[in-house]
Amino acid sequence: MLEDAEREELAAQLDAAVDSTRARLATLERERTSIVEAADTANIDDEHDPEGSTIAYERQLVIAMIEAAEAELAELERAVEMVRSPEYGRCVECGRPIGIDRLRARPATTRCVDCSAGAAR
Repeated sequence: MLEDAEREELAAQLDAAVDSTRARLATLERERTSIVEAADTANIDDEHDPEGSTIAYERQLVIAMIEAAEAELAELERAVEMVRSPEYGRCVECGRPIGIDRLRARPATTRCVDCSAGAAR
């Protein structure tokens, strides 16, 4: 069971992670807009450019990074809502405590090390 001080520490860590992820997401959105605008104004055949990656590739890469950041933000926001509830810090698979060290490393995690290792197989 988590102590109140540990919950407060994790809540602050989660808040900082949410802010950081939102900032990263905003940067990625600006980058996507820039790529789209550049593609609209460019008169190039980038699909056959041997010098570098294509605009389509760059756009898809940024879109994938945006999707990953959005998923991370959703996990973090869920954890922010849960951090003060008794369920936070308990594994959703086995119900055992996750452990403060793991929560400090991954405050949005919902599984203990053992269950995470089993899910990865």
